[in-house]
Amino acid sequence: MAVGFAVSSESKQYKGRITPFVILSCMVAATGGVLFGYDIGISGGVTSMDTFLSKFFPDVDAKMKNDKNISNYCKFDSQLLTLFTSSLYIAGLIASFFASSITKAFGRKPSILIGGASFLTGAALGGAALNVYMLIIGRLLLGVGVGFTNQSVPLYLSEMAPAKYRGAFNIGFQLCVVIGFLTANLINYGTEKIKGELGWRISLSMASVPALVITLGAFFLPETPTSLIQRDDDQRKVKLMLQRVRGTTDIQEELDDLIKANAISNTIKDPFKNILKRKYRPQLVMAIAIPFFQQVTGINVIGFYAPILFRIIGFGESASLLSSVLTAVVGISSTFISMLVVDRFGRRSLFIIGGVQMLISQLIIGGIMAAQVGDHSAVGDGSAYSILVFICIYVASFGWSWGPLAWLVPSEIFPLEIRSAGQSITVSVNFLITCIIAQTFLSMLCHFTFGIFFFFGGWVTIMTVFVYFLLPETKNLPMEKVDQVWREHWFWKRIVGEYKENNDLYDA
Repeated sequence: MAVGFAVSSESKQYKGRITPFVILSCMVAATGGVLFGYDIGISGGVTSMDTFLSKFFPDVDAKMKNDKNISNYCKFDSQLLTLFTSSLYIAGLIASFFASSITKAFGRKPSILIGGASFLTGAALGGAALNVYMLIIGRLLLGVGVGFTNQSVPLYLSEMAPAKYRGAFNIGFQLCVVIGFLTANLINYGTEKIKGELGWRISLSMASVPALVITLGAFFLPETPTSLIQRDDDQRKVKLMLQRVRGTTDIQEELDDLIKANAISNTIKDPFKNILKRKYRPQLVMAIAIPFFQQVTGINVIGFYAPILFRIIGFGESASLLSSVLTAVVGISSTFISMLVVDRFGRRSLFIIGGVQMLISQLIIGGIMAAQVGDHSAVGDGSAYSILVFICIYVASFGWSWGPLAWLVPSEIFPLEIRSAGQSITVSVNFLITCIIAQTFLSMLCHFTFGIFFFFGGWVTIMTVFVYFLLPETKNLPMEKVDQVWREHWFWKRIVGEYKENNDLYDA
């Protein structure tokens, strides 16, 4: 039985081209990814700084400096320290559900604006924190900002982009995530050399720069034609916007499909209840499984705690931050490669190839750490640099596969009537699993030691098999026609029914 999937040759492409208007709009919107990436990078860096630890987490600082009887793997084990990281994702999880209603009722633009303003406030509070409570409240506001932008930005990019290039445009979000991550690590590397508290305060406060850019930029963003239709704006206004976005006057076919999808959407009173219907079962499964698998790749071992991990294997404070900069550069390069090839080779191929590469690199890292990283002994330079090389290989494979595609695929598979609800489920699952991993990782590292890499490697194996058997290909299909892939897939068509030529949406 064939398990692959080929896009139907009969699928029609809408008329249109890439316009400067679309490029500029998507570049501004994608800046929302910088907020997410900057926070991931900055939190890992400041938690490895001695001045930050001594002020807010003195117990951890004392263990690092004085207690030589504690295992290398356990020196950073602190639930309060991990709460600093995970609190953001608790807030983001809750905020994403509010963002769903706002995105649907008022448009993608207001959600982006709210996200930027909240992040800006949280950055200011974090940089000025006098105690751990101010620090955590600032993190919660950052979480609200990330919850709104992660819910709305991928939708905005997918709806604005021409179908043929939707993958490349949407991956712009992940590219901005890794740019934010690199920027944060560069700032951490520089501020670590500043004496006293000023260093980490600069690191946390600088998050206000991308937040200010997205907040001001949101005022000038146009709404997507899909959002205008969904909010029942005048059809002539929608038509003019669609013509401007596509760079052609021949947009009637796409406009008709949008109007038809909106008519169906208007019959749905409760999107979250509706997404539970049998005909949306594949989308619901992907909305839960894809963000779950993205987080259990173990990427946040690198994202949140790379400087800590590098200190465990023997690098000094400055060297560990510099190593994190290197992994961020690798991440940007591989994400850019993904932008270039995703619409040519498709989503499934990159998912599978990336999964295999991540698995191999994780097994090698775990093996080296098992052989060389003891509970108390120092690690030789050769082993430490070998681990760094394979971490870079791992980051590269994530960068062109599960990093960007876990945001792209969910944003393009939901019909309009459940699109905001589906994206909120995707974001909330992502944040929930991120929060759990962020809160438990240092304890897991303490108890699993090198086995933590084998643990995540097992999940990578499962998710690669999942994609091979259950994820159909969606490249080059218009968003309003993606529904057909489930009705042509060897497994999902048993649940939702065969694809009909008239492309009607119906209950199976």
